Amino acid sequence: MIKNTLCGLMLSATLAGQAAAAEKLTLVLDWYINPDHAPIMVAEQIGAFKAEGLDVKIVPPSDPALPPRLVAAKQADLAITYQPQLHFFADQGLPLVRVGTLINSPLNTVITLDKSITTPAGLKGKKIGYSVSGIEQATLATMFKHEHLKPDDGKLINVNFQLTSALMAGQVDAVIGGYRNIEALELKLQGKDPVVFNVEDYGVPAYDELIIVANRDAVTEPKIKKFLVALKKGNDYLQAHPQESWLAFAKAHPELNTELNKQAWQASLPLFARDPARLDKARYQAYEQFLFDNKLIKKITPVEQYAVELH
Repeated sequence: MIKNTLCGLMLSATLAGQAAAAEKLTLVLDWYINPDHAPIMVAEQIGAFKAEGLDVKIVPPSDPALPPRLVAAKQADLAITYQPQLHFFADQGLPLVRVGTLINSPLNTVITLDKSITTPAGLKGKKIGYSVSGIEQATLATMFKHEHLKPDDGKLINVNFQLTSALMAGQVDAVIGGYRNIEALELKLQGKDPVVFNVEDYGVPAYDELIIVANRDAVTEPKIKKFLVALKKGNDYLQAHPQESWLAFAKAHPELNTELNKQAWQASLPLFARDPARLDKARYQAYEQFLFDNKLIKKITPVEQYAVELH
């Protein structure tokens, strides 16, 4: 009895010591919490961050443009952002370095409801809705070139982030910028049968959609590696227990317990990086070249200056 009590006290003391020693880390998301963040949420669910001695604060941003800039200003430890954006940050000289990957597949697509359009070549003379200028035009121009069309063979129309509604209302014949794990599912839930073209199948270099960036000065801090170890545990558990993880997520965030999010949770599973720390250097070089060739960045920056692999 005394022995058991002593063991219990020692265990309590150890756990208390671990709790006291937990290192604080602030992660700013790219957007409000959604199924794209599943490995992070599951890592939190299963106590993976705590097991690594971390006290992780997950913060949705007030403005989606802010997260990387908060890290650049040393007001947050890590931020979720997009690989295409990282190349712009590097071109601008911001002290941001990719340390991990959340989603290592492009999510961007071209979507149409017109069944007569079976390849992007069918978009000739059509109205195509978009939300973000720059990359979307370069992406579409590359896809057109792949299909032996000229960049101006389609008419681009800014639909102001109303991609699915503009498509369903017939304002445009197709949209670029809809995600394969969100907007494509949203249209199906509305009773539509969308035709979806993945951008990387038509000449656009593949890229990591969601990445994790740190300030260049903080890359070697042990807590960054610990975060990536915990994130991998989160994804491993998610892949092994997708339904159980979803139910826990839906319970923790009842406002997100929708049919769209439930389907997106499942659709996103194959898109998550199995090893978040791993860096595909050639992929970053290729996308840098793509942006340079399309005159979206001023110079080629060596990958080592804006992306590292922490193992």
